[in-house]
Amino acid sequence: MAQRLLVLQSLWAMERRHPDGVEWPLERKLAMIRDAGFDGAGVRFADDAHARQVTGFLRAHGLAWQAQCYPATVEDLRPILDRVQALGADHVNLQPDVRPYRLEDGFPCIEGWRRLAAEAGISVYIETHRDRMTTDLITTLHLLDRFPDLRLTADLSHYLLGREFAWPVSAENHALIHRILDHAWAFHGRVASREQIQLQISFPHHRDWLELFMGWWEYGFRSWRRRAPPDATLTFLCELGPKEYAMTGPDGAELSDRWQEALLLKDMIRSLWRRIEHEEQAG
Repeated sequence: MAQRLLVLQSLWAMERRHPDGVEWPLERKLAMIRDAGFDGAGVRFADDAHARQVTGFLRAHGLAWQAQCYPATVEDLRPILDRVQALGADHVNLQPDVRPYRLEDGFPCIEGWRRLAAEAGISVYIETHRDRMTTDLITTLHLLDRFPDLRLTADLSHYLLGREFAWPVSAENHALIHRILDHAWAFHGRVASREQIQLQISFPHHRDWLELFMGWWEYGFRSWRRRAPPDATLTFLCELGPKEYAMTGPDGAELSDRWQEALLLKDMIRSLWRRIEHEEQAG
């Protein structure tokens, strides 16, 4: 088997939070994801009933999923791994819900989570995310100094915003992001600017930021393809979140159609992957 890409849609990103107060039923959200041609979904695994319902639908339709969790202690991960062993998952995406004052105080959590994952034989990737142990780019690079083989889920929007990179992005800052990408085993996708966590990718005046992220994702995909086994699977989760991630106007309505932008992002990522494949095959 050749390496392959799975483009997933975040169920959190299916929340409307519209001024009319209407939310789509779970069954409709799942059907929309299936019918739009996504390869699966990102699923919260803390709620057993929710995880069973969603994964049951996805499995019945030949779709994949990643298990998302937010442990604050080492032991918090154990029931998640038990659930994954029962229900399956491509991997566990772990947001480390720990905020140590000193970085070394967080090392026992990383070591414990890695130990439990190895014992269970389940892939666990640590997500780069604000207000988590990985809140800052430099903090996470120091974690990589301590754990050189640490596997990350790269959500770069948090680091562009958190560090407020100047435009154009400097070679130094590109190199820092590339180091994150060289440890990325999965991706969460949205486009940020130095002032906003989530831009409307359909707006022409955001094109420069979109191209920046597409360039970073291309670097990350190529890096992963060199590191991963020849039959490995890479996941990219489209994660265009509802307000307050999404910008809204004075009426509380979003400024763009976020679902249509998720479909656009899906197609752009698949096109990028195909181009990389073609170029590598062409030599």
